[in-house]
Amino acid sequence: MIEPYNAKYLSPSKEFRRLSLLLQIKENSNISQHTLADRSHLSSSMVNVYIREMTEEELLTVSGNSNRTISYHLTEKGNKYLYKHFLAFSAETVQIYASVKREITRLLKQFESRGIRTLVLYGASDTAEIVNAAIQQTRLVVIGVIDSDPAKQGQLFNNGTIIQSPENLSHIAPDAVLITSFARQNEIHENIEKLGSPDIKILKLANI
Repeated sequence: MIEPYNAKYLSPSKEFRRLSLLLQIKENSNISQHTLADRSHLSSSMVNVYIREMTEEELLTVSGNSNRTISYHLTEKGNKYLYKHFLAFSAETVQIYASVKREITRLLKQFESRGIRTLVLYGASDTAEIVNAAIQQTRLVVIGVIDSDPAKQGQLFNNGTIIQSPENLSHIAPDAVLITSFARQNEIHENIEKLGSPDIKILKLANI
C-alpha cells in the first residue's frame, strides 16, 4: 500500500490519492471508510467524494448498506486503471530516486577528493540505503553502520554490515562519519564528537 505523506515539494495530487485508495481497496475489500480516511490523510467526506467519483467512472462497485456490511470491489476497468497508474507512479518515483542518488554521488565525490576513503554511516535509515547505493559510484568504502536505536542494533544493514551502537565508533575507526539523517543533525554531531576520535571527520548530507 502507498500511503500519502505530508511534504512541501511532493504534495500528494488527486491522482496519487485515487491510486492510494484503490491500492487499499485492492488489499482489503472490506476496509472501512474511516480506515481509508485515516490512512489517506483525508476526511471521511473527501474519501466519500473519491469513492463516488470512481464508482461513477466504473472503476469500483460498492455493496452493503451500513458501515459493517459495506465492501468495495475493483471492476475489470478499475484493475486496468490501477495497473496503468501504478506503473506510471513507479516510473516517476524511480526518476526522483535516480536524481537524489546523482546529487548524493556528487557530494560523496567531493568527500573523496579530500582524501577520505573509509566511512561509517550514522543512521540506518532509508536515506542511508540511498547513500550506500551512491557510494558504489565512488572509491569510498563503508566499514560500519551505527544507529542510536537499540531495536536496529544487531540487525543487518542492506550491505550485509551489522548495525552497531554509536559507542563502537572509536573501535571501527573510519576516516569519517557521515550523518545520513536529515533530522537532529546538530544533536547527532555533538554525540559523535563525544564518542569519536578527534581524527574522525564528521560529514553531513546537508552539505549538499
